[in-house]
Amino acid sequence: MIPREVLRKIRRIQIRTSHLADNLLAGQYHSAFKGRGIEFEEVRPYQVGDDVRAIDWNVTARSGETYVKLFREERQLTVNLLVDLSASQGLGTHWQSKRELVTELGAALAFSAIKNNDQVGLTLFTDQIEKIVPPASGSRHVLRVIRDLLYTQPIGSGTSLSQALDHLCRGRKRRSVVFLVSDFQDTGYERSLKIARRKHDIIPIVAADQREFELPNVGLLELIDSETGQAVQLDTSNKRQRRWYAEQSQQRAEERDRLFRRLRMDPIHVFTGEDFVDPLRKFFQNRERRR
Repeated sequence: MIPREVLRKIRRIQIRTSHLADNLLAGQYHSAFKGRGIEFEEVRPYQVGDDVRAIDWNVTARSGETYVKLFREERQLTVNLLVDLSASQGLGTHWQSKRELVTELGAALAFSAIKNNDQVGLTLFTDQIEKIVPPASGSRHVLRVIRDLLYTQPIGSGTSLSQALDHLCRGRKRRSVVFLVSDFQDTGYERSLKIARRKHDIIPIVAADQREFELPNVGLLELIDSETGQAVQLDTSNKRQRRWYAEQSQQRAEERDRLFRRLRMDPIHVFTGEDFVDPLRKFFQNRERRR
C-alpha cells in the first residue's frame, strides 16, 4: 500500500504538471513533433497561393474546374519515457533530488503528450530493467506513471544505458519519440545509442546537480560514489583540488555532449532546484523552427 505522504506528493505533482502542460507546454509540444505521416482528407477548389503540386488532376478533369487535395497530419504518436533510477539520482543539494526533478519533468511531458492524444509508455532502469509500463493514454494512466517514477524501489544501483537502449530497440519495433532521462554517469553506450537513434527519435535529457560541477570550501570532505561505493577524500579548502574536481566533471560533460552532437541529437539540460520549463520550451521552439 502506498503511504499517504506519497499519495499527497503524487497529487501535488499532478496539479502542478497538468497546469504546466495546459498553459505553457501543450501548444509547443504539439508543433514540435510530427505525426506518423499524412493522410488524405478532402478536395476543394484551387485558391491563389495553393501549391500546384497539390492539384487533383482527376477531379479537375471531371469537373472542368481546378481542385487541390487537402491532407491532414496523422497526429497520434507513441512517447516513451526511458528513465534512469540509479542510486546517483538520489543526489540533491537544493530543495529537491534529481529523482524528484525527473519525476516532475516526466509528468509534465506525459500530460503534454496525452493532451495531444498521444500514448505514453514508461521504462525504468538502473543496471537492469526495473519496470515497464506499456504505452497508453488518459489522465489515470499518467497518474500511474507519476506513481512509478516516484515510488518504485529499484533493485540495482548502477547505470547501464546500453542495456536500457538495447531493450528499447528489442521491445519497440514501431518508431516512437523517446525521452532518455538520466545523469549519464556511464560509459560504453555509444554504439547502443547510435542504433537506437536510427530506429527512434531519441531526445536526451541530462539531469544534474550543481555540486557535481563545483564544490564549496568546507574543508576535508569524503565523497562516496553512490553507485559503486568508491570513496575519495578531497580538501576543499585547497583551490587546486577544487579546480581539479571541476575540470574532471566538465571534461566528462563535454565528452558526453560531443557524442550527442556527432549523433545530431539536441540534449535538454536540467538542474535540481531550477525550473525545467524554460529548457523544455527552448527545445520545443528550436525543434519547431527546424521543422
